[in-house]
Amino acid sequence: MEVLNQKKLREKFIKLGVKMTGPETIFFSKDTKIGKKVTIEPYVVIGSKVKIGDNVIIRSFSHLEFCKIENKVEIGPYARIRPNTTLKSGSKVGNFVEIKKSTLGKKSKINHLSYVGDSQIGKAVNIGAGTITCNYDGVSKNKTKIEDKAFIGSNTSLVAPITIKKDSIVGAGSVITKNVRKKSLALTRSPQLEIKNYKRKKK
Repeated sequence: MEVLNQKKLREKFIKLGVKMTGPETIFFSKDTKIGKKVTIEPYVVIGSKVKIGDNVIIRSFSHLEFCKIENKVEIGPYARIRPNTTLKSGSKVGNFVEIKKSTLGKKSKINHLSYVGDSQIGKAVNIGAGTITCNYDGVSKNKTKIEDKAFIGSNTSLVAPITIKKDSIVGAGSVITKNVRKKSLALTRSPQLEIKNYKRKKK
């Protein structure tokens, strides 16, 4: 019965103009809503209560559920969009990115290898590879707020609750535990050591 339902859903969306390569590998829910000029690549799973706008691209091996995708958004490959997430128009979520209970603002980007949870992200924010919002302290979930045009360097941990103000920069490799002021640079980094003529131990 489920196979038959999936076949009907695929046919319905193809008729509505959804471009699918490998439609037999794509799974929809009964309540999936999709706009115009949408492309879905193979091996995508769309769970319950997903609303997708116009001109959206969903790349292979992505999983979406209980989320809202606005217009001109790119997702994946290998992205996981979890419940209570909104991706605003023109935003981009790349490969191996997981987002939960968060809003990603217009034209903001999380291109690779990041986890964003319980966060409010403004417009034109760039979040570098390996960024993690440390939202759970073992007892409760805490909020991260990143304002417009902030730049978060790669391999950064943002320890919530925290606010990164607009036009600020967080240096790569930082663990940020305090709010960052507007138009400032924040970084935490150990001094680099170099030992000259170092000889490795022999077995």
